[in-house]
Amino acid sequence: MKCDPPLYRATPPSLAVKPRLIRHLFLPPLILLLMVALGYAAYLVSERNGIKALSENGERQLELHARTLESEINKYTYLPSVLELESSVSMLLKDPTPELRREVNDYLEGLNRRSRSRAIYVLDTTGRVLATSNWRDADSYLGEDLSFRAYFQDAVRGLPGRFYGIGSTTGEPGYYLAHGLEEHGKIIGVAVIKVRLEALEERWQRARLEAFVSDENGIIILSSDPARKLKSVRPLTPEIKERLARSLQYYWWPLNELVPLEREALAEGAEKLTFPANTSVDTEHTRVSYLAQTRQLSDTPWHLTLLTPLEDLRREAGSQGMLVAVACALVAFLLIAWNERRKVLSTRLAAREALQAANNELERKIAERTADLRASNERLKGQIRERRQAEDTLRRAQDELVQAGKLAAIGQMSTSIAHELNQPLAALRTLSGNTVRFIERGALDTASTNLRTINDLVDRMGRITASLRAFARRGDGKDHGQAMPGKAVEAALGLLAGRLESFGLTLHQDFSDLALRIDQTRLEQILVNLIGNALDAMQAQPLPELWLEGAIVDGRYRLQVRDNGHGIDAEARKHLFEPFFTTKPGEQGLGLGLTLSASLAAAAGGSLSAEHPASGGTAFVLCLPLVQAISEPQTGEPT
Repeated sequence: MKCDPPLYRATPPSLAVKPRLIRHLFLPPLILLLMVALGYAAYLVSERNGIKALSENGERQLELHARTLESEINKYTYLPSVLELESSVSMLLKDPTPELRREVNDYLEGLNRRSRSRAIYVLDTTGRVLATSNWRDADSYLGEDLSFRAYFQDAVRGLPGRFYGIGSTTGEPGYYLAHGLEEHGKIIGVAVIKVRLEALEERWQRARLEAFVSDENGIIILSSDPARKLKSVRPLTPEIKERLARSLQYYWWPLNELVPLEREALAEGAEKLTFPANTSVDTEHTRVSYLAQTRQLSDTPWHLTLLTPLEDLRREAGSQGMLVAVACALVAFLLIAWNERRKVLSTRLAAREALQAANNELERKIAERTADLRASNERLKGQIRERRQAEDTLRRAQDELVQAGKLAAIGQMSTSIAHELNQPLAALRTLSGNTVRFIERGALDTASTNLRTINDLVDRMGRITASLRAFARRGDGKDHGQAMPGKAVEAALGLLAGRLESFGLTLHQDFSDLALRIDQTRLEQILVNLIGNALDAMQAQPLPELWLEGAIVDGRYRLQVRDNGHGIDAEARKHLFEPFFTTKPGEQGLGLGLTLSASLAAAAGGSLSAEHPASGGTAFVLCLPLVQAISEPQTGEPT
């Protein structure tokens, strides 16, 4: 029986991947939309709660600053009525003579100074100023007609005059308190005190407080921001504008309206206002929002408004919204990760057996590799032991070579040394025989002189043998000593004194005597080799010259041994420091002098090199590290 192919046909690929494709296409936009919605909701909630907290804090600050302002105003209210107690004031109002005016002027001047007010003056019932505390000033109120002022009109009717305005004489703003002066129940004049309230503005500015005070006309008379001063917080009708122009309360100020960009009422006495930003102060924002809270001041028709900036609050609310959006994204990511992990776990369970088998195979290979590494480690340890033994053998061989070089140098100098010793021995033999004869003859002075000469000859022989012993002494293979160039040069020249005397050499010495970081004997051996080579190179030179020059170069001591001999050819220069290489004929040299000298210099942290001056001859340069300077540089004269 045949199967019907259409019944068992596989699902088309496009239909099989459709649910997965839909999930991949629509899931990210849904998550993004959810993040934006939750973030915006968190922003609104945070902003509302923040405004509520700012409002509660602002009410406390508003009450505090309102009471401070009321106290500042009320402390001057009693002062105009005090003038009723001064008899000279009432006498002036009855009979304004020059003497009384002068007396009252002085009294008002002193009272104004003690009360720290701006000005105190007295007007008659017609509004003419009879006496004033600023009578000495060029812009004095004396003689001014102020009957048009509202505070005078209220005070002359027996009402308390309270008025804020700009002075018509000085153009200076101030708060005026007026009181009608009575006598026998009749008003005979008006006393006025002018107070400046700008100190409150300065106090607000120092405290970085945004606040302003508006009077009964809605005009801002005090403000922490000078740009808002003398602007209207509400529209002014033509009738109000005409009345203010007649009274000159604000002089000729334009009284523009302070119009916010946005206004939103929040509660009674509280609203949200948005103003254009002061671009000279705040370059970051073009508009600034405030929480405005207003309270009426007691005993005056004025209102105090406190402005609390909302930018920090909105920034914090934005951070809260962003945090909620990120948290939403994190939760969504964790859910997706958990779903993917659930799928992976099933795959891991299926692959566990294969992983276990692979692990077993890996452990077997590791065990084999560990055995190989252990065997290699044992071989490496054996090689290290062999290398250490080879290094010890090489060090001993090097020490033997150094000692052999010393003995070779002594052998080359043996003729000179024998000559040095033979002369004192012959003199000793002659002097000792003569001394016996002089003693027998009784010539004790001559015998004593011979004995002293014999003593000096013995000392000279002792110095020669001591130099030989020190030069031939075997070193310990390490170089941690200190040496003085002057002492080493003197010892080397002493060892080579026999050759130098028969050579007719001109010796130039110019070096600084400093402490060098090298063993004294090793430095002497290097110098003996270098000076001996220089003497060999100048055998055929009719006027041999030798230069010993030393100086500090780049923090190291540079000692140069230079001769004017025949020099070294280019081919021999390549092998100068190779062992057993020599240019001397016959058996005059072993070819170890320069090799050992370079080795001794390197062991002390220095170097030995050869230079070939254009004027001829050869110069060997020995560079050694310094210990410390012990004396000023000294220069030797040619010998």
